[in-house]
Amino acid sequence: MQKTVFETNIKSLPLLHRGKVRDLYGVGDNHILFIATDRLSAFDVILPSPIPGKGALLTSISDFWFEKTKDLIPNHLSDRKLEEVLPDPEEFAQAEGRCMLVRKLKPVPVEAIVRGYIIGSGWKDYQKTGAICGIELPPGLQIAERLPEPVYTPSSKAAPGEHDENISFEETVKLAGEDIANQVRDMTMALYQLASEHARARGILIADTKFEFGLDENNKLVLMDEALTPDSSRFWPADEWEPGVNPPSFDKQIVRDYLETLDWNKKAPGPTLPDEVLERTEARYREVIDRLKGPATE
Repeated sequence: MQKTVFETNIKSLPLLHRGKVRDLYGVGDNHILFIATDRLSAFDVILPSPIPGKGALLTSISDFWFEKTKDLIPNHLSDRKLEEVLPDPEEFAQAEGRCMLVRKLKPVPVEAIVRGYIIGSGWKDYQKTGAICGIELPPGLQIAERLPEPVYTPSSKAAPGEHDENISFEETVKLAGEDIANQVRDMTMALYQLASEHARARGILIADTKFEFGLDENNKLVLMDEALTPDSSRFWPADEWEPGVNPPSFDKQIVRDYLETLDWNKKAPGPTLPDEVLERTEARYREVIDRLKGPATE
């Protein structure tokens, strides 16, 4: 059983940022150490109860997709060994199995979002306007229905603590330049097609997902951050999906559903979660990687 890590304490490296889930440390001038902790946030509040093993599972899922997509686009993973960066055994133990040692890139200031099904904010937008982020859709679609074609709906990258905002493709051109904006859109759609076909054959529907990209020293587009995890995507069990019904998802929905039963104002501090909710949530994350690595079922 892997040790649960709520917060890391790496004294030998400078702490760059502590997010809702990940702790980021600087490694020299050109690398960053991403450590996925077992912290869990819901309704933008970090809860006091970690999900045992969640950080390792998220890292394993991203690693799977980086390997799967490396012929399509390079990614930010470095060839450097963790032992070189963290020779101290106690510090090494905090990161082992739950970290990515990555190249430092120039981030493209766009959240690249693709939607294959109509749900969440896209559904709310469609109900009001008949479109998602200004992209006209056929009338009469139901919640959770598969779209005729996936749609690219980018957003701006907000500062920490603020919310991203949906933007038009034309606005991404202003932010990143026409060439990079086109590359980001086209690569997002290609990645989604590859991933959704692989997942669907194993009983998982990827309703939507977001990607982040950076530019290397040669201004070449590189896939970075996490990729196609339950934290950055909406994964549905294919056998429980039907149009008109909001299906269960392979993520922290179990936690959100439990929290909705409490008399809690959705402000910090969050409530402690019962063991049964923690165990069921961990099992959902684990099922994702087991299915993705397993054989096709259809």
